[in-house]
Amino acid sequence: MLDDYFYLGKITKKFGLAGELVVYLDTDEPQKYWNMESVFFDIDGEPIPFFIKNSRNKANNQMVVLFENMNNDSCEQYVGTELYLPLNLLPPLSGNKFYYHEIIDFEVIDKQEGSLGKCSNIIDYGQQSLIQIFTSKGEILIPIIDEFILKVDRKAKKLTVQTPPGLTQLNLL
Repeated sequence: MLDDYFYLGKITKKFGLAGELVVYLDTDEPQKYWNMESVFFDIDGEPIPFFIKNSRNKANNQMVVLFENMNNDSCEQYVGTELYLPLNLLPPLSGNKFYYHEIIDFEVIDKQEGSLGKCSNIIDYGQQSLIQIFTSKGEILIPIIDEFILKVDRKAKKLTVQTPPGLTQLNLL
């Protein structure tokens, strides 16, 4: 049910005694989300709206949030909860920049190797994200590095990459 939402971050811990929670924003531009009116909690795979009574920036992609109808006793149950927003709130990207969810099912074409298959998933390890492609020969993982991405064709749903020689064969061993 979260297909029409994007991952924004996670509630990491309680803050103080007033029912406030620390929220980690998993974004390069956390300031864009400092004045939100609401977010969606992932409750058993369902997006449930929670309204923000007040919030303030903490540091390093963190903010302290007090949600409406939540107090010190009720807030602890939400520690660890993932937060989402509707996809239509994402600003559109152009050129070779893309959101990870955007390239799922795109055909991935290597400049030297040709078509590698369709992007089935993005694996995010924090330090490095990978494009995952399943083929009849096995799994191919391509690091998402600006230098590897040559072209994003949203209309044709194609992603053209240039990987180092041997990378795709290494994946299939």
